[in-house]
Amino acid sequence: MQSFSRVARASLAATALVAGTFVVGPAAAAGGGFQRGPDPTEASVEAPLGAFDVGVAVISRAAAVGFGGGTVYYPTDTSEGTFGAVAVSPGYTGTQASIAWLGPRLASQGFVVVTIDTFTGGDSPASRGDQLLAALDQLRDTAVADRIDPARLAVMGHSMGGGGSLEAAKDRPGLRAVVPLTPWNVDKTFPEVSAPTLVVGAERDTVARVRLHAEPMYESLPAGGDKAYLELRGARHDAPNFPDPTIARYSISWLKLYVDDDERYARFLCPAPEPDEQISEYRGTC
Repeated sequence: MQSFSRVARASLAATALVAGTFVVGPAAAAGGGFQRGPDPTEASVEAPLGAFDVGVAVISRAAAVGFGGGTVYYPTDTSEGTFGAVAVSPGYTGTQASIAWLGPRLASQGFVVVTIDTFTGGDSPASRGDQLLAALDQLRDTAVADRIDPARLAVMGHSMGGGGSLEAAKDRPGLRAVVPLTPWNVDKTFPEVSAPTLVVGAERDTVARVRLHAEPMYESLPAGGDKAYLELRGARHDAPNFPDPTIARYSISWLKLYVDDDERYARFLCPAPEPDEQISEYRGTC
């Protein structure tokens, strides 16, 4: 995989299963490598749905191995090849319903996504990390297994699920990307995490205050690695529980760049965005 700095220079130079379907229109071929879908635009990375129609499958709690069950969202069109897979965990006391919007949002952009329930609402970040990995592993035994490239896997999570995503990346260095959303964890240091990591904090978070959680987590990541810190202006801890175009824009771009090696998305991350009405701060290795 190319480093973020190399991609940045290139960008600057160029300046048990129950099925259903979200119908959002045909996907356009992008050609070459792991590119999936049409060329991205400012509008497409913030759109409620992307170019791929999305199917839905349920992994029941009884059928789940190592996690509390989940919902799989997947592109119905496989004409462009296999897709990367992303597992998403809710936060403390939350269920998958609290982060369900990310399922179709990401899948319609060209990923297989599993949003999970945890064993209990109080599961620790370390347990949530294990459950994220278990969910990714179980995708290989579902009806959508042939749609997934097992070498291109990523994790996301909100709050304790965000802390869990970092725990998962610590335990499985082969993950391609990590996106902790307003993360909370007793452990604030993750120098072992080698996967490209986008940490999303919320300026007005009083549950996982950015100076006590998101910022030290970001700062603890390897200095030579690919990482970024995005702080949502005026947002609270529960911001990731609701459809948010800023979270979508940067999460999609991060996953596309690092899971798919799709350099078309580098321009949304580099040069680093300036603070504006949605962003109070952005730092990165760009």
